[in-house]
Amino acid sequence: MDTYNKDELNRRMNGAVAALKAELAGLRTGRASPHLLDPVKVEAYGGQMPINQVGTVSTPEPRLLTVQVYDKSLVKATDKAIRDAGIGLNPQVDGQLLRIPIPELNEERRKELVKLAHKYAEQGRVAVRNIRRDGMEALKKAEKDHKIGQDEHRKHTDELQKLTDAHIHEIDQAMQTKEHEIMQV
Repeated sequence: MDTYNKDELNRRMNGAVAALKAELAGLRTGRASPHLLDPVKVEAYGGQMPINQVGTVSTPEPRLLTVQVYDKSLVKATDKAIRDAGIGLNPQVDGQLLRIPIPELNEERRKELVKLAHKYAEQGRVAVRNIRRDGMEALKKAEKDHKIGQDEHRKHTDELQKLTDAHIHEIDQAMQTKEHEIMQV
């Protein structure tokens, strides 16, 4: 990044926050969410397909997920993909419908999930800080090349810091919400 562009930096920071929120959504809280199956890829038609392209994922009950597989020939592959995904779920096959009960979380597992959520949040903070660093370097370069003056450099530095603080705060809020969700289920 050669020039300072606040909108571009904001877009990149929003992307880092969105990535964090997607990772947090995939963490199991003991409550059924269609996002739990996002990492599952099914061996279908000679390739790997996301589960939502081979069937409809829904949550008919708070502790149950269902996958209505479109193609009868993919039921076994879908069942296997869910079992092998490493998310601790065991589907029950009922024709073209897979019923996936969500097991109760124990205290130890909850603490592990909170640690993992904290790790994701820290990765998000680091990503936002790296974007801030890119912006600061662009500002220094612009000042050194006499494209902007010291006053403008100071003004942009302040607004970049406010932008960074706002995104870090958003990450912290998402983390606190997820931690509360995991520990109180």
